[in-house]
Amino acid sequence: MTRVDKISAVIISHNVVDMIEPCLKALQKVCDEIIVLDSFSTDGTVEICKKLGVRLIPQEWLGYSQTKNLGNSLAKNDWILSIDSDEVLSEELINSLKNAALKNGHVYALDRLTNYCGKWIYHCGWYPEWKVRLFNRNDVKWQGEFVHETLSTPTDFQEVKVKGKLYHYSYKNSEDHFQRIKKYAGLSAQERFSKGKKANYIKLWFSPIVRFFRTYILKKGILDGKAGWIISWRSAYMVRLRYRILKELWQEKGKKQRFSKKRRF
Repeated sequence: MTRVDKISAVIISHNVVDMIEPCLKALQKVCDEIIVLDSFSTDGTVEICKKLGVRLIPQEWLGYSQTKNLGNSLAKNDWILSIDSDEVLSEELINSLKNAALKNGHVYALDRLTNYCGKWIYHCGWYPEWKVRLFNRNDVKWQGEFVHETLSTPTDFQEVKVKGKLYHYSYKNSEDHFQRIKKYAGLSAQERFSKGKKANYIKLWFSPIVRFFRTYILKKGILDGKAGWIISWRSAYMVRLRYRILKELWQEKGKKQRFSKKRRF
């Protein structure tokens, strides 16, 4: 069976020259349209998009959810394949999507497998990792203001798993990993701060230990060898950093409030 419904791929990008080309070339085998919302890349990403003839839209960063929803709204097709710029469809997944009979009331999940500094990770809580990425934009929207954007899907919709791997080339090297830790810890702290959550002693010191135990032992990171050990302790470090930043945000707010009171007198 050949798929009747046409699909628009939507990608957000910023300085992803290393991965954008294989990402787009795989999508061209499946999608009728590819939209890239680029937040003013300076590393050659834009040139590659133009070379491959995709629909390139320069777009100021609005946050993950808002930027992705904007891209969905600009597509000419209702069926959206939402792919990150560091993800590549496997040949098996390409064939599955080519022949998928898309149905209303359904969303479609892809089997994502992450590559960490050259090694595929099958544990640590990273795999299996089914991600709903194919959906009808009239029924499904991205939500979340900071780092953890999620899809808002009607509760009565059926989730269908699509055969084939979505290869996720997330971390190029150790420095790249640390930069992402800092970025996501900061965003996560801001998210908690906006909701009025605080960092107490337990969260500062006990939560990182729990995270390490969960990742390395319960999620069997130990089976991923050296990479599993590194991922586990860095995951714990990210939790510690998140709550440290959260504590600093509250301290800064307290200073501003005290300064404001002094000025009134």
